[in-house]
Amino acid sequence: MKKLAISTLILILIVALAYQIKPIQHTANAIASEVRPTSLLNKDSLTIRSRVNVPKGYKRAAYPKGSFEEYLRNYKLKPFGTRIINYDETEYFWQFGHIGILEVPVPKNGLQQCADALIRIRSEYLWDNERKDEIGFNFTSGHYCSWKKYAEGYRPKIRGNKVTFHKTASKNYSKANFYKYLNLIYTYSGTLSLYNELPKINNPKDLKIGDMLIKGGSPGHIVMICDEAVNSNGDKIYLLFQGNTPAQSVHLVKNLEDSQISPWYHLEKDAVIPVSNYTFNSSKFVRFK
Repeated sequence: MKKLAISTLILILIVALAYQIKPIQHTANAIASEVRPTSLLNKDSLTIRSRVNVPKGYKRAAYPKGSFEEYLRNYKLKPFGTRIINYDETEYFWQFGHIGILEVPVPKNGLQQCADALIRIRSEYLWDNERKDEIGFNFTSGHYCSWKKYAEGYRPKIRGNKVTFHKTASKNYSKANFYKYLNLIYTYSGTLSLYNELPKINNPKDLKIGDMLIKGGSPGHIVMICDEAVNSNGDKIYLLFQGNTPAQSVHLVKNLEDSQISPWYHLEKDAVIPVSNYTFNSSKFVRFK
């Protein structure tokens, strides 16, 4: 019995040590990536596409001009070295995991968290491309809330999980009202509603720019593919960006696990995928309709 107890104690210590080493190793990788030179970054460039070169043997996947895919890979970035700022204008504590900050304003109300930031980017694309009638998202309750009905003056009445919509406001199709609509979506939608609502990508070979790596829940997390490259064998790699909780600057993330291709990622379904300061333990993917 004594030997069994000692063996059990040793096993517990080994497991505990493993959990302690992992975050230390993650931080060490991040610090090492700060000083390790890379040929994949163009620090003077101000778009996702121009900021990051493709590794040798890869070329960028082709997408039509005006598509959501091209919109994302050409998204504007702030100057290299810009720090991640929280909604309250404080600096985020973790500054080692990104190589670019997207030109996405962070509202001071604190609502634009991880899923919300991607909802905003998708909605602004549809707005800018005269596809406003396609803007709409489910609440976590499952009720659909469209920009079209909101602009017509319909507002939700929420009692527990029961939601009804009533015309209580005047018609208003302005951009300012559009952002009020998004604040409503931020309040009642999130990673769980997106996971339940959106089509799933079951084959990683079908992944493309605009698809999202997601953990639906409270809390959950979500990141978006914003560029794609492929080699002669058909192997694909991807760039990722994310918002976060608390609401903060949307940022293009490093790959802290593979410095040879960072910031590019290989993505596999059900794999463990560390992304900056979050780890997806069983990766799942979804796509906006």
